[in-house]
Amino acid sequence: MTNGKTNDTTIRVLIADDQQMVRQGFTVLLNTHPGIEVIGQAVDGLDAVAKVEELAPDVVLMDIRMPELNGIEATRRITASRPDLKVLVLTTFDLDEYVYEALRAGASGFLLKDASADQLAEAVRVIAAGDALLAPGITRKLITEFSRINGSPRAPERARLDELTERETEVLSLIAQGLSNAEIARHLCVAEQTVKTHVGRILIKLGLRDRTQAAVFAYEVGLVRPAAR
Repeated sequence: MTNGKTNDTTIRVLIADDQQMVRQGFTVLLNTHPGIEVIGQAVDGLDAVAKVEELAPDVVLMDIRMPELNGIEATRRITASRPDLKVLVLTTFDLDEYVYEALRAGASGFLLKDASADQLAEAVRVIAAGDALLAPGITRKLITEFSRINGSPRAPERARLDELTERETEVLSLIAQGLSNAEIARHLCVAEQTVKTHVGRILIKLGLRDRTQAAVFAYEVGLVRPAAR
């Protein structure tokens, strides 16, 4: 299936929310920003899964609480069939317990519904690029809380770290701490392009979709431990 982009720079967005006012509001806000086009709306999770297959968007803005099929399961199905697609979870509360499961299901980040138009557009651009955590401070806080809730590291998953080189393991740890490629490069005294290469290899070796999934993995296996309160 081709993605049907109108041009190479346009980010095609699908909005999935059971509230019509939210869908229409986000559509108007996003369509005012150059390089972003809302190509469709979904009224629930099942509709979102179907619309992804029909329209092939680059980014899905996904509400969590929807009828028929919730946003978590919809995200799981969508990312399983379209690993290249990015899902941005919409939530009312920044530590909504369901956001943890959305990240596990394959979401690449989350955004509060009261975000400004500029924040919304920037979030779409960042998540489409796939080269940085969305809102690193908040996302790191969320992943840390997720780690606390899920308890002990998963031993079978930790064995996958053996596939990484020592430097790749170090880079993974820094990703989980919320550092950007530029910050990692400065920390390791290497070129930013070198860091990008390491990140790419980490994702391939571990079978992960993006940096957010890498951060979740690092916390799950105990490579990075939550900071003490």
